Amino acid sequence: MLRYALRRIAVAVPLLIAATAISFAVLQLLPGNPVAVLTFGTQASPAEVASIRASLGLNEPVIDQYFIFLGHLLQGNLGTSYLNQQSVASEITTRIPYTLELAGGALVVALAVGLPSGLLAARYRNTVVDRAVTSLSVLGVAVPYFWLGLLMVLVFAVTLHWFPALGAGGPKSLVLPAVSLGIGYAALITRLFRASLIDELEKPYVRFAEARGVPSRRIFLLAVTKGASGPVLTGLGIQIGNMLSGAAATEVIFGRPGIGSLFVQAILNKDVPTIQGLIVLVTAIYIVANLVVDLGKAWIDPRVRVYLAGQSV
Repeated sequence: MLRYALRRIAVAVPLLIAATAISFAVLQLLPGNPVAVLTFGTQASPAEVASIRASLGLNEPVIDQYFIFLGHLLQGNLGTSYLNQQSVASEITTRIPYTLELAGGALVVALAVGLPSGLLAARYRNTVVDRAVTSLSVLGVAVPYFWLGLLMVLVFAVTLHWFPALGAGGPKSLVLPAVSLGIGYAALITRLFRASLIDELEKPYVRFAEARGVPSRRIFLLAVTKGASGPVLTGLGIQIGNMLSGAAATEVIFGRPGIGSLFVQAILNKDVPTIQGLIVLVTAIYIVANLVVDLGKAWIDPRVRVYLAGQSV
């Protein structure tokens, strides 16, 4: 297991570098000029504009700019924002707790709704209960989270005054954004867990246990749910990146001071160091989350441990 984890970490380094290279190349195609943003409304002279470009390193060839950024990154330095001359790392450190809080809240909602719903649908498959849960899960997947967020603001904040519409001022301010973001993932987990449970019920060990006289409820709750949890964990690992991007968009809707608003501001101002720093952060979180999911699957399912042991030889 340790060898497998070390191998995954070793692979993560070139993956991070590739992500920064691709994103840096794409950013050069974005319209806009950071110097024009910085000098907007100041009537800066050509000499002042040239001085600002030189101070930001924009006179260097693009490939040299990338390698300068990469050299700083390998030293743990994400660079300095073009917009406010603040450390990118310090800006991210200030804002990332709000984003992680929202993503964590959405994950709790997704698991709290999705797992019991999938369990219920599989336990009573091909019944009215199953059809109702499946229909609701289809609706949950189809409804965009940003539209649901706006609708929840209209109903629960503007009309009923139960929760605040904007800001991050306490637990109540987290409810609406976490639910609006988590419902779609709850629907995905419901469908995935239901399918995994039904597939697990068809396996020979279930028939064998039933023939031995083991109660069906015990088989279902202990053996079947444990065996079906692997695909759910895999699905969660795949969705981690989507959940972070969804959290960023949801923050803009609900006015939360997370990395979402920082990312939008950086794109509008073509603040390349900030955008690059955020891409590195999201990529790193995605890699770590998938590694944790793989190790979690191995902890739950002995068959995965055997497979990973063979992979690490």
